[in-house]
Amino acid sequence: MSPPNKINDQVAGPLELTVRRGSLYVSNEIYARYFQDLAAVILLRSADDLLVMPVMHAAAGGYLLKLKNARGDRVVNAMDFFRAQGMDDFYEASFAVCWSREKAALVAPNLFKADN
Repeated sequence: MSPPNKINDQVAGPLELTVRRGSLYVSNEIYARYFQDLAAVILLRSADDLLVMPVMHAAAGGYLLKLKNARGDRVVNAMDFFRAQGMDDFYEASFAVCWSREKAALVAPNLFKADN
């Protein structure tokens, strides 16, 4: 499974996501590149990594990518997921992500590592 658009891995600058108060914030740039025209994503923990995977069919479930502002940024309300990972409601962090073709997901390496 791959994202619906062609992936341009040759983009300047690092990509970042933010978790704040149980929600995952996705910039329009990341949404347009990896999740264009999709309504949902799946959040998975793989060892210490966070995987954000595109959901191709809304009936498959997942967390909704809600429009946050006119710029096109999105927010994923996933308080239950982050609580289950030991992140309290006041946890806030921005972190680097990269696309993994092997996992067909955006990966935040070591997000759940104990020393973070």
